[in-house]
Formats: sequence, C-alpha cells, structure tokens
Amino acid sequence: MKRRDFVKLSSLLSTGMLLKFNGVPLYAFDEESILHKIAKNSLNDKILVLIEMHGGNDGLNTVVPINQYPTYYNYRANIAIPENGLRKFITLDTNLPDNRQLGLHPDMTAAKAMYDEGNFAVIQNVSYENMNGSHFRSRDVWMMGGGYNDYYSSGWMGRYLDYTYPGYPDNYPSPQIPDPLAIEMGNGVSLAFHREQGIPAGLSITDPVGFFNLINSVGVDAPLSFPDTHAGDEIEYILQIEKQANAYAERLKDVYEAGMNSNTVYPQLYPFIAPASAKNNPLAPQLKVIARLISGGVGTKIFICRIGGFDTHANQVVNNNPTMGGHAALLYHISSAMKAFYADLQNMGLADRVLSMTFSEFGRRVASNASYGTDHGNAAPMMIFGTCINPGVYGVNPDLANLESGNVPMEFDYRQVFTSVVKDWFNAPDQALQEVHFENFVESRIDYVRCKPLSTSELFQDRFAMNCYPNPTNQEIYIDYTLKEAAEIRIAMYDLTGRSLGEIDNPPSGPGSHSVMFDFGQVISGTYLVRLFANDAVITRKVILAK
Repeated sequence: MKRRDFVKLSSLLSTGMLLKFNGVPLYAFDEESILHKIAKNSLNDKILVLIEMHGGNDGLNTVVPINQYPTYYNYRANIAIPENGLRKFITLDTNLPDNRQLGLHPDMTAAKAMYDEGNFAVIQNVSYENMNGSHFRSRDVWMMGGGYNDYYSSGWMGRYLDYTYPGYPDNYPSPQIPDPLAIEMGNGVSLAFHREQGIPAGLSITDPVGFFNLINSVGVDAPLSFPDTHAGDEIEYILQIEKQANAYAERLKDVYEAGMNSNTVYPQLYPFIAPASAKNNPLAPQLKVIARLISGGVGTKIFICRIGGFDTHANQVVNNNPTMGGHAALLYHISSAMKAFYADLQNMGLADRVLSMTFSEFGRRVASNASYGTDHGNAAPMMIFGTCINPGVYGVNPDLANLESGNVPMEFDYRQVFTSVVKDWFNAPDQALQEVHFENFVESRIDYVRCKPLSTSELFQDRFAMNCYPNPTNQEIYIDYTLKEAAEIRIAMYDLTGRSLGEIDNPPSGPGSHSVMFDFGQVISGTYLVRLFANDAVITRKVILAK
C-alpha cells in the first residue's frame, strides 16, 4: 500500500453502527442479547443533521435586532444590513414581541419561507461560560460537550452512541445492524464522535461510491500481533479503523445506489456579487447525499456537514453593498440548501424523521472593523430546521447597550440546545444524559422539539411490515404489508435512477394485513425498488427482475 493512500485512509474517522430499520428483516432476540439492549436504548428512528459554520459566524448580520437598529447601525455602519430599500432585512415575524423582532439577512428568503411553513426556528445568544476565542479550543468545547475548563478526550455524540449501542466495535456491523451509526461529510475528522476508549463511533466520507472505491484500492494484511509499545498501539488503532471502514464501504455503496433524490433542484451558485471562491454552494451536495442515503434505507443516526469561510476578519461584505459578499453568500448557501433538503425529504415522505441545526464555535464582535469585517466574539444564534420543531425565536435580542467587553453576552449554554436533541429527539433515558454529561441541563433544555418519537414497538411495526416475493421474479411481484392502524398508503416501483415505473391503484389502507400484486409488463431485467409510503414513514425493498 502506498504511503499516500495509507495516510488518506487513516484520516477516515472510523465507524459506528446503528440499528437498521429499512430493508432488513427483524430477527427474534432474547432478553439479554446485544440487539435487545440496543433496541431498548435507541427507541426511535429519528436522525440528526448538524451543520458546522466553521470560522465563527457573525450572528448580528444573520439575524438583525430590529428593536435596536440605530445602535446596531452605529456599531457597524460599514457592514450593517439596511432597514430600507430593495435589499433590506427580512422581518421574520411581526407578531413576535418587540424584543424578539428579528430581521433575517436579505439572502435568507428560503429560511423565511421555511419559518412561514413552521419549519424554522432561531435560538438567540448561544455560547458557553468564559468562552475561549480560539477556533481550535472553542470547536473542541462544542464537540466534546463540556465547559471551558473541561478537557474530555471524547465527544458528546460519541458518548451518547457508545451508551446507546453497547459492544462497539466488536459486535458491528451485523446482519441485523449493518450501517454506520454516524457519518461526518468530508475529509475532516472532529472530536464529535470520539468515545472514551477505542476508535471513534463515526465514519468520514465525501461520497459513498468514492469511499467504496478508495477502500478497495488500498489495504494491508494485519499482523498477527502488535509490539507492546506506543507505536504498536497506534498501528493496532489504525488497522482497526481500516477494518471497520472496509466493513461499511460496500454497504454504504449499496444503500446509496438503492436510494434516490426526488425532482427537487438543489442550489448551486450564489446569484449576487461575491468572491469567486464563495460562489459555489458547498453544503447542498452534502445534504443531497444524505437525503439519498436516507431514501435508500440507511440507519445512520447522526450526520455532520461542514461549511467554512465564516472567519470574516476582512471583506465580509463588498465595499459598496453590505448586503452582498462572502458572508451573504454563505448565509444564502445554508438557507437555500436547507430548503431544498427538506423539500427533497418531504417529497419522499421522510422529512419528519430529520432534525437539522447549525452551530459555530463563536460569534463575532458587535463593532465592525475598518477592513469591512468583524473579529472573534462570543455568543451567536443557532438555527433549527425541520418539520417536527416548534418554530419561533427562543431568547431575546442581545442588549447592545450592555455588552461584555464589546461582545454579545451568552443567554443560553449550547448544552441546553444539545440536551433537547438527546432527551426529546432521541428519547434517551436519564442514564444516557449522565453518560453524555448533560444531566445538569435537562431542566433548562429548550423546548423546540415538537414530534413525539415513535416507541420501539410502534417503530418495529412500521418498519418491518412489508415483504416482496418471489424475489428474484421473472414477471410479477407480490407485496405483503401490515398496518397497525389506518394510514395514507402509496406503493410505487422505481428504477435505480429514480424513474417511476408505476403505482398500485388504491392500495388497501386500513389496519391489518394486505397483499397486492405488481406486474412488470415489458420492463427489462434489472434491479428495482418497491417503496411503500405510510403517512410519514417510508419502507423500501430492492427486488430483482430476471426474465
């Protein structure tokens, strides 16, 4: 194996796994089995997508405090978003109290549309006590789930996954549990998925097919034993990463190829004036891959995306128009990409399973500098996206007359936001909150999660209630499914490009067991997908036509 390939492979953050709910039969398990423990701990099919705004986002130009606009303008006249004109800020909601009146950046029209649909929220002034102005240290604090004086070697997501899925990595993957538990998009490796001991609980990829090709282009036979030295421990660690990466590569490729995106068009370019390097949307392709993986039935629980460029010390805006430039492009990219992502998921009946949120290591100072930029600050807003959230504004506009050393003071600890993910979205037990080190934030967590998670029994009933046979078939396929209660039902057949081959007319939708038949007619031999849409649930089965 070439050293270049070895280093490239070693940078892949290694694996975790998740109880796989789509496309895999549920096997019986006894009371003490690992699978039973996982089922008790996991309890729902919810997915979290985190978007890291790397560099430190300027919150005051993201959401303008309308009730303090004159003060806001005086602090940053050379970059202030105007209150009048064609590109003035977008008033989020005139029905909010005065101290929550926000103006979105004019390029966040998609976020405004999502708010009007009930799918967008803002949490104001998020940080941690004694915030550290270092990119590296602050990023680690957010990832590890601690305070300014904590130095954990693990991440809060890694600790949650380690508790929820015991026996990792030795017992994973398995026929019942074939998928990585967590995926970080891109080549970067963060602290987020690290566990207290052993390899991390996540996998780093750019695209599933490319990941599969990379894994299969390199490799080395593992030694029978390792030296009892620090170097030996490191070699064993790296080879364990390679082993787990190999185990998931083909599975991810298969799931990706089995999935599809709807006819939603994802944004590609910022349409206004900005540096050439900021024009392309780097977030949209990441979200499109995630939507396709979810569509294909992946069981991954947590995804992290990253969009950089927020360290705007200079040239945050173009000189003659503070509403355009690099920062404006970044806000457009996030807003428009999230709108497309949820439209895609909704078209496939998957949106209620996915909660998304942004975070950044810190905000920017209230006053701009002479270089048309802003310097490292303190608190900043987080944005929450999803069809299962309580929309609105949490917290109040920062008091610009009472700053802390020129910075926006903290109103919410970031752990109040993440505790709601663990407790309310993932429905984790109290013991899990203790393992994650969030137990002190349960009472003060923020109530932005609306949808009640499915219980284990409800989830199993929904996810493992369809069979297709004979498979392979030479002409007809019978589709058996069971409904616990009446639901809106649609059954459709697709090829692997996402082209529809037809639907079952008026499939039975009442509680109980049902059977329908689909005739392939003149369709040529190949691999196809049967999709059953039941309210907000989607079940996918791959079938092979061999004429």
